[in-house]
Amino acid sequence: MSILELEKIGFKYGEKPVLRDVTLTVDKGEFFGILGPNGSGKSTLLSLIDGIRLPCEGETRLKGIAPGQMKRRDVARLVAVVPQEASWVFPLKVEEVVLMGRTPHMGRLAFESERDLAVARSAMAAADLLPFAGRLMENLSGGERQRVWIARALAQEPEIILLDEPTSSLDIAHRISTFNLIRALSRNAGLTVVSVTHDINLASLYCDRIALLKQGRLHALGRPEEVLTESNIREVYGVNVVVDCHPLTGLPRVSLLGSLSPRQGSRWESGAAPQL
Repeated sequence: MSILELEKIGFKYGEKPVLRDVTLTVDKGEFFGILGPNGSGKSTLLSLIDGIRLPCEGETRLKGIAPGQMKRRDVARLVAVVPQEASWVFPLKVEEVVLMGRTPHMGRLAFESERDLAVARSAMAAADLLPFAGRLMENLSGGERQRVWIARALAQEPEIILLDEPTSSLDIAHRISTFNLIRALSRNAGLTVVSVTHDINLASLYCDRIALLKQGRLHALGRPEEVLTESNIREVYGVNVVVDCHPLTGLPRVSLLGSLSPRQGSRWESGAAPQL
């Protein structure tokens, strides 16, 4: 059953097209990945799903309703966002930031209830943050702060969580533990996950399906083994790779060879490839 539908989505910044004719659906409980080079429209697509921006063409539907036709509080009860970067003005403690996730469930000028506090603590425990509950945000590392934003999103108790490069500042151990957590929530609690990432192998390992964007258009859509092919990656990223099956998971494993030389066609040059 589809919880999210994008139908022939188009979007422009001024006169510059960013997304063109993007159509896809995401099912309830699915872990859905969005891949593509910088500037391909990945983060813009997330903002359209959340209703922060409205499409210039086509329609986005959350459980059959366009976000623009919903109250922001209702959208926030349905969708939580973990941004790539976030900032704050006042000196806030970790627990205070996580409790902000309860705002869509609270009345105006209302204090946190016992349930709000319990949900926030559960979210901090899930993100391995309980020992940091009383610590100021400014005293945390970049990776620790990112886990706070994830915990805040979990505290919203959403049905859909949107992740914009959620592990870009995390070490490999916390990168894996974060995706393990999100995947477990997807499997056990029916949480729908839509994640933008540059890590192709991480997407292969965790995502049920992947959308691969190129210059604002949907280049490929399907299971990891259908999307993560040598030809697709070469056409979208302009790099030569080897794709084989991981000996333990059987999923696609992508190894970088180098970037394509515009003068040499299909030959490759090492040392000049972008991050995958």
